[in-house]
Amino acid sequence: MTETDSTAPALAAPVEKVRGALLRYRVLAWITGVWLLLLVVELVLTYGFDNHALDFVPFVHGWVYFVYLIMAIDLAIKVRWSAGKTIITAIAGTIPFLSFWFEHKRTREVKAQFNL
Repeated sequence: MTETDSTAPALAAPVEKVRGALLRYRVLAWITGVWLLLLVVELVLTYGFDNHALDFVPFVHGWVYFVYLIMAIDLAIKVRWSAGKTIITAIAGTIPFLSFWFEHKRTREVKAQFNL
């Protein structure tokens, strides 16, 4: 068993598990953000121009967002975020560009907290 970092909160997951959870969260935050921007384009095309070329985007974004939620909750459990911080991070995947900013913010926090 390895010695835990003194800056890591009590009962937090081992650093290697946090590193993996952070990577998965970061990847899904970016993928979710891109699909959310595509969703905005799809809505503009559908309701602004009656063009249904991107009708598949809401379905894909819904599933990508679902996986993003799982990855955000996985990271939250491993780093022991509060319920409020977890919920705000989850909601970030529903507002265009916010998932990119929150990914940067949460990554910086977790890296500082666990000396990654």
